[in-house]
Amino acid sequence: MTPRYTDVMTGAVRYQITHVSRYRYTTRVRQCAMLLCLEPREDRRQRLLHFEIETHPPGFINREKDSFGNARHVLDVQRAHRILEITARSTVESMPPGALPERLDAGVWDESRALRGSFADWDFVQPSALVAPSPALAAFVDRHRIEPGSDPLESLLRLSDTLHRRLHYIPGATSVESPVDHVLRTDRGVCQDYAHVMIAIARSWSIPARYVSGYLHVTGQSGERPPDNATHAWVECRLPGLGWTGFDPTNRSLAGVGHLCIAAGRDYRDVAPTRGVIQGGGDARLEVEVRVHADAAGATATPAKSEHAP
Repeated sequence: MTPRYTDVMTGAVRYQITHVSRYRYTTRVRQCAMLLCLEPREDRRQRLLHFEIETHPPGFINREKDSFGNARHVLDVQRAHRILEITARSTVESMPPGALPERLDAGVWDESRALRGSFADWDFVQPSALVAPSPALAAFVDRHRIEPGSDPLESLLRLSDTLHRRLHYIPGATSVESPVDHVLRTDRGVCQDYAHVMIAIARSWSIPARYVSGYLHVTGQSGERPPDNATHAWVECRLPGLGWTGFDPTNRSLAGVGHLCIAAGRDYRDVAPTRGVIQGGGDARLEVEVRVHADAAGATATPAKSEHAP
């Protein structure tokens, strides 16, 4: 039996989050337009209490919603600049997930496969830009004897465990635009790669699966300092009777109270934190700083991997 979850927090926790994206350009930018995906999502486990965006130089900002229900902000900066700094400040309240059953009923596979043809889940069972079937994926599945069992929940837990053991967490081994095949060539990647591989396999089993971007806050044991750089990615799968259930294959766990969701989509491209076009600018370098602070104490969890994701 694979472990259900390592976080033993039992109550809601309020988090203060500061996310700074700083672009440095080699020549002056005359104008830029950017799409920002930085506002945390609200769902059954998470409430957004406050959100604000500040930019330097100042620009015009308009809020909208995308087709997946994520908040987006369109930024238009018409002042010349060599450095663009975007600071997002959030306050969210997170609840731990409910307990999962030991097993699901025998007929859940049939119910799950029936969802494959539903309009609501179409985007999450079909191939997407960075997640698609391939010979490399088929070879990886065959090599590690990955196959669904009689219980979809247990099958996903075992899949998450297998990816945690078989893939090697190596920052810089892939890029943010790497498709599934890139990580499978070397079995090396970061959290978004673990998520993409799990999504590809879950979809091949007819389980709706989506990519989740957000932050990871983990309280270290024995007085260890929590990670400062806490952008992260994990997977949610829709299971009949349970709804969207979060799996973190990078850390071999279920998504818990310290997994703070920004957005969900088909893969990374749908939820990139910043994306846009500029006039001028030459070469660009992006620096990302993330600070996550928990207002409530009492978390005890295993050390976890997280990463910067521009």
